[in-house]
Amino acid sequence: MPSEINQAGTETVQQRVYFSLSEDILAGRIEPGQSLTIRGIAEKLSVSSTPVREALRRLVAERALEMMDNRRVRIPEMTIERFDDLLSTRILLETEAAERSLPYLDETKIAELEVLDADVAHWSETGDYDRWIKANFKFHETLYGARPDSTLVPLIRSIWLQIGPFLRQALKSIEDHYSVDRHAEALRAMKERHRLGLRIAIEADIRDGISHIGNQFIRNNAQDNGRKSKRKKKSNQFVDGQSH
Repeated sequence: MPSEINQAGTETVQQRVYFSLSEDILAGRIEPGQSLTIRGIAEKLSVSSTPVREALRRLVAERALEMMDNRRVRIPEMTIERFDDLLSTRILLETEAAERSLPYLDETKIAELEVLDADVAHWSETGDYDRWIKANFKFHETLYGARPDSTLVPLIRSIWLQIGPFLRQALKSIEDHYSVDRHAEALRAMKERHRLGLRIAIEADIRDGISHIGNQFIRNNAQDNGRKSKRKKKSNQFVDGQSH
């Protein structure tokens, strides 16, 4: 039986494969370092290799995936330098996108954002990270997308694609999450039509959220790697001593 993805024209199939993969990447269901094959994805989605190849090519261009020598692709590993660059870019783009959207935020749209923020809070309290990530991205996407034909939204989404797998990995590994609701501050600024207040709230949300979680995870990893390196060095010294 053909999948729902295959029940359309070629262009639609390519789009659906792309969005299926990008949603998995955004939610962190594909971990950093995990490799993918065209055949594996095609079999999973019950499609031919052509739309998969095109979707992967697009995701590689967006830097959500990287090409390997053996015709596989994988989620890039996160480094301190890359993380800092992505964080700075998020702040630059998203504060501007939020301010540009402010004139288009009527009472109905703000009410929609309040519902989405309640979802974010709910999934945070229950510890359902998959749904929390999805709800959080949905809040931001709805805010920035309030401005018709925003040129910033596709750019922002490409940054999210690069952060999603790392965020999910960090959330699984860290028990102490920063939980201040900066969305409430952003919503208050929207109602007051306060441009600077909205920019400040969005920047604080990014810094206190992904920045806090990401930096803590990177520090923990660096400490673990340091301990492993010391143990390996001691082990090598012991072996060298035994050989004399």
